[in-house]
Amino acid sequence: MTIDPRGPRFGALITTVVLAVVVVTGSVWLLAAQALVFAAGAVFGLRYAPYGLLYRKLIRPRLGPPRELELEAPPRFAQAVGLVFAIIGVIGYAAGVTWLGMVATAAALVAAFLNGVFGFCLGCEMYLLIRRIWPGRQGVAPAGADGPPGLSS
Repeated sequence: MTIDPRGPRFGALITTVVLAVVVVTGSVWLLAAQALVFAAGAVFGLRYAPYGLLYRKLIRPRLGPPRELELEAPPRFAQAVGLVFAIIGVIGYAAGVTWLGMVATAAALVAAFLNGVFGFCLGCEMYLLIRRIWPGRQGVAPAGADGPPGLSS
């Protein structure tokens, strides 16, 4: 599935603001809410995540079509990475280990900032690196499958 690359950048800008507020205030509840946003993006896809819905309904109609589309898998993986950092942050803040909450939240904040402002998605780059190391079964065709039915030579 492909997506408009401007959508994840829009979501990253909102995430940047939310995480900056968490770092300043130490709000475990706001970080937990952001964790739910990350979870929705990772599980249901970016189109159905709260920030993706905002982008699709309010922002995208006012813009022209994107010059190109991108695969959804790398940004979706990035949402899962953000979820891991948010969960660690929630655990840190909730357990009274404030430094752990702040460090985990700050790491996610840096990643969101880089994506939102510069279009550099750290989680996406991690995904691509992992796919190069462990390509999995993508592109593997069964023996004797030369193409679509009826086109064999």
